[in-house]
Amino acid sequence: MKAVLCRPPATPEELTFEDMPDLAAKPGTLVVDVHACAIGFPDVLMIQNLYQSKPPVPFSPGGEVAGIVRSVGSGVTGFAPGDTVIASTGWGGLAEQVRVAPDSCAKLPDDADLVVAASLFTAYGTSHYALKDRAHLAAGETLLVLGASGGVGLAAVELGALAGARVIAAASTEEKLELCRQYGASATINYDAEDLKERVRALTDGQGADVVYDAVGGQYAEPALRAIAWEGRYLVIGFATGQIPKIPLNLALLKGCSIVGVFWGSFVARDRAAATAHLNELLDLWRSGALRPHVSATYPLEEAGAAIRALADRKVAGRVVVTTDAAHPRPTR
Repeated sequence: MKAVLCRPPATPEELTFEDMPDLAAKPGTLVVDVHACAIGFPDVLMIQNLYQSKPPVPFSPGGEVAGIVRSVGSGVTGFAPGDTVIASTGWGGLAEQVRVAPDSCAKLPDDADLVVAASLFTAYGTSHYALKDRAHLAAGETLLVLGASGGVGLAAVELGALAGARVIAAASTEEKLELCRQYGASATINYDAEDLKERVRALTDGQGADVVYDAVGGQYAEPALRAIAWEGRYLVIGFATGQIPKIPLNLALLKGCSIVGVFWGSFVARDRAAATAHLNELLDLWRSGALRPHVSATYPLEEAGAAIRALADRKVAGRVVVTTDAAHPRPTR
């Protein structure tokens, strides 16, 4: 099989495209022929050796895939070769095959769009867990989403609107904000051109946002916290700017607010039953047409480094997905 390999710390341009032995299913695992792998910010950080998870070297980036089950190891029930699945892999997805645990997979209809499906698991899983379990977002509340045009951000915009919240989307360009409006944002802020704190206050008649969803960190964190409502919930999702902010804790006291960590990967590992229930809810919403994952670009496997570079340079709206020859076979020579 072909695989994209990383020997960190590395830039996207330093990833290599290599031949590797085909995988065999070990007891308690299954092997998936990867059709599509969505790229996320953990991939950007992982190849630089900056992510909390440290895979054995060398490794393939790529934490969420869609494909077809190739083989099933002993002790595995509920899956068979030929099943169409999505899987959360952590890493290893930028390859033509990946070995995964069955409780990290979910079946899909055979006619599912696998490019779109690959973009569903982590982004929507993170945002669903954040808004439902960590923030307890209620209909009629105001939700401020930072980095709203990114993968997890756009999912938060969409899920927040479906929950009946008033969504304020914050992003860096008008093009990105227009996409957010298409996904349910009722108000928008260009935080590269406007004062974030003052604009939120103006949009909420001085009350502030009930929930802040922060996947960006850096310079936007403190003004967003200053714009939170009394007893608001500030969701710490990630740090797309690459900067972990230092927050004056007196703000939490003055606002009576909660600063809430959201670590979806740990939630999945600690409570598989709840995570599976969440995923089933999301799959039902997707099948019904209520969720519309936005894939802005696809790249072939050998150009996976370019896909990671586009995300690192903040040139991606929604998700970017890498596809393999299983999805787009090479012409016969």
